[in-house]
Amino acid sequence: MPSGLDADRRALDLDAAWRLAPNVALRPESFGALLYHFGTRRLSFLKSRRLAEAVTALAEHPTARDACARTGVGADELPRFAEALGTLARTGMIVRRADA
Repeated sequence: MPSGLDADRRALDLDAAWRLAPNVALRPESFGALLYHFGTRRLSFLKSRRLAEAVTALAEHPTARDACARTGVGADELPRFAEALGTLARTGMIVRRADA
């Protein structure tokens, strides 16, 4: 399992720094976004505009928690977002930042 994931909840470590993987493209859509991994050819659908905004904001903020907060994710929604981000990390769509 990739470093930074909570094994019990399969959620992302929100206090770590993350970013979109370098070989992944994000395309905004009316329903949220499409993520395409050029290495694995995997396609992922983000069914929430706010989740797409949070994924985009990861590179601009010191932690995933901060990126979520800056995109309007409330404390009650945070566990669900952490799980969604955890899935993206497990599938290689987002990666831990080395600069943090």
